[in-house]
Amino acid sequence: MAKMEVKTSLLDDMIGVGDMVLLEPLDEDSFINNLKKRFDHNEVYTYIGSVVISINPYRSLPIYTPEKVEEYRNRNFYELSPHIFALSDEAYRSLRDQDKDQCILITGESGAGKTEASKLVMSYVAAVCGKGAEVNQVKEQLLQSNPVLEAFGNAKTVRNDNSSRFGKYMDIEFDFKGDPLGGVISNYLLEKSRVVKQPRGERNFHIFYQILSGASEDFLCKLKLEQDFSRYNYLGLDSAKVNGVDDAANFRTVRNAMQIVGFMDHETQSVFEVVAAVLKLGNIEFKPESRVNGLDESKIKDKNELKEICELTGIDQSVLERAFSFRTVEAKQEKVSTTLNVAQAYYARDALAKNLYSRLFSWLVTRINESIKAQTKVRKKVMGVLDIYGFEIFEDNSFEQFIINYCNEKLQQIFIELTLKEEQEEYIREGIEWTHIEYFNNAIICDLIENNQTGILAMLDEECLRPGTVTDDTFLEKLNQVCATHQHFESRMSKCSRFLNDTTLPHSCFRIQHYAGKVMYQVEGFVDKNNDLLYRDLSQAMWKANHSLIKALFPEGNPAKINLKRPPTAGSQFKASVATLMKNLQTKNPNYIRCIKPNDKKAAHIFNDALVCHQIRYLGLLENVRVRRAGYAFRQAYEPCLERYKMLCKQTWPHWRGPARSGVEVLFNELEIPEEEFSFGRSKIFIRNPRTLFKLEELRKQRLEDLATLIEKIYRGWKCRTRFLLMKKSQVVIASWYRRYAQQKKYQKIKSSAIIVQSYIRGWKARKLLRELKHQRRCNEAATIIAAYWHGTQVRREYRKFFRANAGRKIYEFTLQRLMQKYFLEMKNKMPSLSPIDKNWPARPYLFLDSTHKELKRIFHLWRCKKYRDQFTDQQKLIYEEKLEASELFKDKKALYPASVGQPFQGAYLEISKNPKYKKLKDAVDEKIIIAEVVNKINRANGKATSRIFLLTKNNVLLADQKSGNIKSEVPLGDVTKVSMSSQNDGFFAVHLKEGSGAAGKGDFLLSSDHLIEMATKLYRTTLSQTKQKLNIEISDEFLVQFRQDKVCVKFIQGSQKNGNIPTCKRKNNRLLEVAVP
Repeated sequence: MAKMEVKTSLLDDMIGVGDMVLLEPLDEDSFINNLKKRFDHNEVYTYIGSVVISINPYRSLPIYTPEKVEEYRNRNFYELSPHIFALSDEAYRSLRDQDKDQCILITGESGAGKTEASKLVMSYVAAVCGKGAEVNQVKEQLLQSNPVLEAFGNAKTVRNDNSSRFGKYMDIEFDFKGDPLGGVISNYLLEKSRVVKQPRGERNFHIFYQILSGASEDFLCKLKLEQDFSRYNYLGLDSAKVNGVDDAANFRTVRNAMQIVGFMDHETQSVFEVVAAVLKLGNIEFKPESRVNGLDESKIKDKNELKEICELTGIDQSVLERAFSFRTVEAKQEKVSTTLNVAQAYYARDALAKNLYSRLFSWLVTRINESIKAQTKVRKKVMGVLDIYGFEIFEDNSFEQFIINYCNEKLQQIFIELTLKEEQEEYIREGIEWTHIEYFNNAIICDLIENNQTGILAMLDEECLRPGTVTDDTFLEKLNQVCATHQHFESRMSKCSRFLNDTTLPHSCFRIQHYAGKVMYQVEGFVDKNNDLLYRDLSQAMWKANHSLIKALFPEGNPAKINLKRPPTAGSQFKASVATLMKNLQTKNPNYIRCIKPNDKKAAHIFNDALVCHQIRYLGLLENVRVRRAGYAFRQAYEPCLERYKMLCKQTWPHWRGPARSGVEVLFNELEIPEEEFSFGRSKIFIRNPRTLFKLEELRKQRLEDLATLIEKIYRGWKCRTRFLLMKKSQVVIASWYRRYAQQKKYQKIKSSAIIVQSYIRGWKARKLLRELKHQRRCNEAATIIAAYWHGTQVRREYRKFFRANAGRKIYEFTLQRLMQKYFLEMKNKMPSLSPIDKNWPARPYLFLDSTHKELKRIFHLWRCKKYRDQFTDQQKLIYEEKLEASELFKDKKALYPASVGQPFQGAYLEISKNPKYKKLKDAVDEKIIIAEVVNKINRANGKATSRIFLLTKNNVLLADQKSGNIKSEVPLGDVTKVSMSSQNDGFFAVHLKEGSGAAGKGDFLLSSDHLIEMATKLYRTTLSQTKQKLNIEISDEFLVQFRQDKVCVKFIQGSQKNGNIPTCKRKNNRLLEVAVP
């Protein structure tokens, strides 16, 4: 709806009838046709007074947006089109402003949209209530409890892909401001039989498929599960995958929701372990065996599954295996143990799976309640939301349908009572005389089921508890005896003569005339399902588990707390729960949502009249309308009534100055409406027949058309007058602007002419003045030139004799000056590059400039060398200083020197600080290392080389073992006297030590290195820096080396070697080492 279309009543732009109370005529066909008409126009909500009928559209509609929430917020119930938000807002405002506890009862059959309706109610309340971090956390926990309960309590059925298989009642608690404080959830009758068996075309509970599809491989491995659905007997394969349902994504949603609600990680893990155990229980199979005494017993075929279950649950395998094979019956003083045959073993297995899952679900509800319960002790307001199964009529109806329909009978009973009570209270409040309303009271049906003496549930409990043989047939016989004369009970064996000829009723069935129609129940399974029997051996086995959660689920298994009394039956438990629920609902103000599904195909745009008719009957909607219309069909407050219909009377139109009630009285008297058709209450007008209301609406529609015509006429007249006045005003403005324009053009023309005349006169005067000034200037120039020539003649005549004596010298100096100027200009353009090694220089142009040319070349070279040196960093200067030092020491002396010029001096070739191999050596040397290189130390005995690490620091020369990093020798720089080497292309050198020093005990060092020039240069510079004395560098092809007490001559010779270009050293005798250099 556009923002300009503001509705003030549901009667505006109404499709069909928005409130069934106004339907005329009222019968089943018109009721269905009205719903269908509205459904075809996407109007899925219709009222019956304050009751909302909701039809499932099976598609998303744009009617639940935040804008819609704001539209219905704080609005009157009948002010806008029927919507579930209107009922939610009415309930919330009554709770917040009038301090009335509320309950919202949502009923309908599976697939009608009950769960979605409850979500919409909760989301609307969450959107309109207060904000804040704490409030938002409570709202989020309340909303996130839904995905958890849906995963464990919902399943895919033939009617609904997300069918709730349990009843849920949630009390949402609010503070005095209307902000949520917490909530309490109650669950009713989980369909636990679905765990072990599902009808064809249906699935087990969602969580089984979600955990197999969405859990990681590691997580499944911990749970001892596989992703293949076909591996598990409890999972139906024909509907394992559901179109449009992503089980993996839903599993992630469930885990996130559990975390938000407040489940701890170990609790979540325990829950999934129980789910896995239930799933694997279905894979346990039994085989028959005969004992010696002739009794049949059962054994487990494959114990692998049993072993994995016991590992998951922490149960001793032998204990659980015995519990599946034996049953112990305890009397007061006796214990009797009997074996289980195969059928009984399968029954025990399925009973354990059902009980385990059912108790897990109840534990989940309790755990969620602990998280979402209100933390404060203040007085609370409560809004209850009941999402419970609707009336069920299947081809085969069993114990579950009987219990569900009993609950719906009770809800119908309280619905009629509370509706009549609400009507009566409103009549009394408004001062209208209350008349008794005739309606069908289904209390007689409720009594047939729940009577403590003769009720069906009481007979079922009595049959379950009595000794002797108990079967479903004996139960039916008892019903035939006790209930045969009841007008709402039928069976084939009934003693009532009316039903003797009813052959349509099978022998094992009975029929009950419910308020919604007749339902035939098959008694097969009634006794077993009511007993809900779990053998005590299995309970005790579960209690012995090391799994804390499973142990908590079976408190009756504790041997210290053995109770020989039979546990209450399923029927009695449900009856007590329903009684508590009814008592709770009667303390609250009721609000009803009746959900209807339009077709069985779960498809949009399809409306099945027969299916809808069936639901209308068993929901009792026509009965509801009749109760509502028994008195007055429509009521409305005086103010909105007068505002809506005041145009129908001249006295009230357009404004009524007096009280609203007086205006309505004048209005109805003017319209001559019969007095029996309406009554005046204290604050409302009551209209008896819908025809009267429709007559008012028809008169209003006609009057609105007349008023629209009048408004249109007045508007057209106003528009024409306004246009005429505008055109007249426009003509005056245009004329004035034109006259102004014409005068401006005339003025511009005169002004332009005056300017032209002025310009011509000024030009003539300027030209005349220019001619005079030019004449005067020429006269002055002529006089100056004549005077100059005259003065020049006089000067030349006076100084002619001096010109002849100095002319030659002046010409020479001028010529020389011009040549020098030309020389420098040419040199400027011919200058060589700034590279110091560039030796090019322009040729000398004149001989007399020879010395100047050479000096200029020298100055330029010095200048560009300085420019080049200025570019160096301190590090580069140090490198070039070392290279210069090496040049002075070895140039033209050592054949190895030219090859070292282009190699940079690196110093630390071994990177001792970075290599972990030399950590020990690095720790032993505290000083900065100038050079670190691997050298070969020559053995004087045989001339062979040994690898050593040569280290030079500021104060010492060190030799260390290359493999271990241990220091072999350490020599202070002051004890080094000389370094000797050959003049050839080799890397041998000798380090001579001072005689008598501590390091000279073993003699001098004879070494070989690939970086001889760098090592000698750095040793020379470091020694000079530390000792202030120059180190003697001896370059000779023959020198002496001191080895301990002997002096050995080292001689270098030329020769080709087998080793290629590598010099070799050989011991010739005790006094001679010969080095062959290639």
